[in-house]
Amino acid sequence: MIINYDDKALTQRYQLMAQTIIPRPIAWIVTQDEKGSLNIAPFSYFMGLSSEPPTMMVSIGHKSDGSQKDTLKNLRQNKKCTICMIDESFLEKMHFSSKELDSSISEVEIFDIETIKVIDGFPPMVKDVPSAFFCELYQEIDLKGSKTIPMVIEIKSQFINDKIITDKEKITLQYEPVARIGKSYALLGKKITPPIIP
Repeated sequence: MIINYDDKALTQRYQLMAQTIIPRPIAWIVTQDEKGSLNIAPFSYFMGLSSEPPTMMVSIGHKSDGSQKDTLKNLRQNKKCTICMIDESFLEKMHFSSKELDSSISEVEIFDIETIKVIDGFPPMVKDVPSAFFCELYQEIDLKGSKTIPMVIEIKSQFINDKIITDKEKITLQYEPVARIGKSYALLGKKITPPIIP
């Protein structure tokens, strides 16, 4: 089967891409508005981009009424965010936080998400997550015709939970991240050692 994307509606393209570009890591992003209210929301159109400069990219859509998502609005205003990486223990609250809420309502309060301030000048991180990146907005990409906005985020610092460090000298990490597969979530299965290239 060959599918011509020019013949498909936006929702059909999204469904096809979301089911085949998998597994996708989840960025649980914490931002803060000008009044100090926290917004926490998950995004799976997310990936590492470069180690020089240390950057990641996340694509952010809009609310159902066409207005800016709070994450996008806050990131544009304050240029800062904290991106939390999660394991299965955070899956439920992460999923709940995807619910569309009024901008005046914080997911922190509605879903009882505990946060902790770690680095001055950046939003707090969700307490006890395996890892978190403290980031600044590096570049907003104007992708003509796109309903989502690709945002390039520069990593300034990273928190690593001691529980996932297996070798402190080499900073070797081990944890089971949650990934997005279509409309479902998944944990990584067995690891496969790559074969030796002759």
